[in-house]
Amino acid sequence: MAFRPSLYLSAAVGLFLALSGAASAESLQEAMAAAYANNPSLNAARAGTRAVDENVPQALSGYRPTINGQISAGITATDTRLRPQGMSNWASAYTDTGAVRGEIKIVQPLYMGGRIDNGVKRAESAVKASREQLRNTEQSTLLDTASAYMNVILSGQVLELRKSNVAFLQEQVRASNDRFSVGEGTRTDVSQAQAALAAATAAVSAAQADLLTARANYVKVVGHEPKGLRSPGPITKLLPARLSAAIDASRTEHPMIRAAIHNADTASYNVEIQEGALLPSFVLQGTVSSAFAGSVSNDGSTPDRARSLEGSVAAVLSIPIYQGGSEYATVRQAKEELGQAKLQVDVARMSVDAALAQAWSALESARAQIVAAEASVKASRLALEGVVEEQKVGQRTTLDVLNAQSTLIDARLSEVGAQAQFVVASYSVVAAMGRLDRERLGLKVTAYKPEHHYEQVRDKWIGLRTPDGR
Repeated sequence: MAFRPSLYLSAAVGLFLALSGAASAESLQEAMAAAYANNPSLNAARAGTRAVDENVPQALSGYRPTINGQISAGITATDTRLRPQGMSNWASAYTDTGAVRGEIKIVQPLYMGGRIDNGVKRAESAVKASREQLRNTEQSTLLDTASAYMNVILSGQVLELRKSNVAFLQEQVRASNDRFSVGEGTRTDVSQAQAALAAATAAVSAAQADLLTARANYVKVVGHEPKGLRSPGPITKLLPARLSAAIDASRTEHPMIRAAIHNADTASYNVEIQEGALLPSFVLQGTVSSAFAGSVSNDGSTPDRARSLEGSVAAVLSIPIYQGGSEYATVRQAKEELGQAKLQVDVARMSVDAALAQAWSALESARAQIVAAEASVKASRLALEGVVEEQKVGQRTTLDVLNAQSTLIDARLSEVGAQAQFVVASYSVVAAMGRLDRERLGLKVTAYKPEHHYEQVRDKWIGLRTPDGR
């Protein structure tokens, strides 16, 4: 056999391109890891959670003293005129007095009707609710990633099917023209083939537009263009055997339900805080003040000067008696908000149940559709082959071939659509259970731990910079 350099060069280039494509391909897990790290909506939710963390040091500040300083300076001028009895001339006296006063006041709360304790508990409960809401956002982001990933794959598959249909119909148009030119076909056959080709060409344009939309949504969710996506399988390792098991898991693990429970706790503590406004408060108050004053008169006498230093400590007990009734309305309002928060727990449970039932139904439906579509594709392919052979011997018309091809294309579209739906539905079930997270998916990305920021700011007494330096 003769040595052919071009043949080996072509093979080498082909192997290099194949390996390059495999190296640059992005799996669904890699796409999820990228979305976990870079998705702007998810990062915004993390920033919101960090903001909620600051409610705790704000509440803890109620235990600490407050220190205020005040400096005042002023001048008082006095111009006095008098006429002594029995005298005809007026006497004039002018005096100006300047004073500077500085004061430092320290107030240490000792008892505030339980409002400080319950305020800290309310803030901590709000932090827990915020973390669960963040978990729910993470789940939604990962589920959106799976959906965007499969939409790109599905759109690409649909486009390829549409293109293959165009290629098939172009051959049918050519064959119809050949038969018509030799008198074996009719102009109707040619027109039917041309009409089918035009419709298929339009379908290709629509499929291209759908693919562009899917790719744009992928960039929105993941943060970069899709490259070499590979069709993944369903996430079967996290799927339960029965719907009842999935419901039991969601009741205890779904972040939407857990967040609603924490929100109810937050509302309960708020009732205690508002009721605390009806109780006495007791503070220890200390004041240190210093004053300097001097006066000058117009009689040329030596100016008067005075300095003073004063300190005081007092225990102040405040007993609310009646403030117009607003505090009672505030308590009643807080109780209604508590009732609303408790009802929201039931709403969250029902919403999760509905989402889980919908996802489970979609999963079962997709599984059945795949089986039916595979059988339909097999039968449609055999039917098309038979119709084409029968057309060659004059037993079938061009319209029969076009109908058989259309049936096969529809079956193939149903097959790839059901396969994509099956994958997305499996992730939807896991998300509805509250288990679609970085750890269970095994994503190779650094975990975001909201506890880290909380621990950094919880006991800070002073400072304007955030932990990241801003």
